[in-house]
Amino acid sequence: MSKKPDRQSAMLQIIEQVKDELPLYESDTFICGPDNNCQGCPKKLLELVDTELTYWESAIERGVTPNFDEITRFGKLCKNVRRGLVRNNLIKA
Repeated sequence: MSKKPDRQSAMLQIIEQVKDELPLYESDTFICGPDNNCQGCPKKLLELVDTELTYWESAIERGVTPNFDEITRFGKLCKNVRRGLVRNNLIKA
């Protein structure tokens, strides 16, 4: 039986997965789609994720433990941003 991670570890695992899967710091993602036909601004979406990610890295470093709702909310935000980047053809589904 595998042991479930504690809440801090769970949040850190999500953060690492987001860093691996989303192009947070790549300049290609900070452009408008072809013919300015964006469905959600990729730059703003990624800035939102980066802000949350930076906050949680700092908070966990200070010993703050996220509650389940905060973990769920951050995960859902990242999932929705990823979906927006797929719609804008910036990452593959």
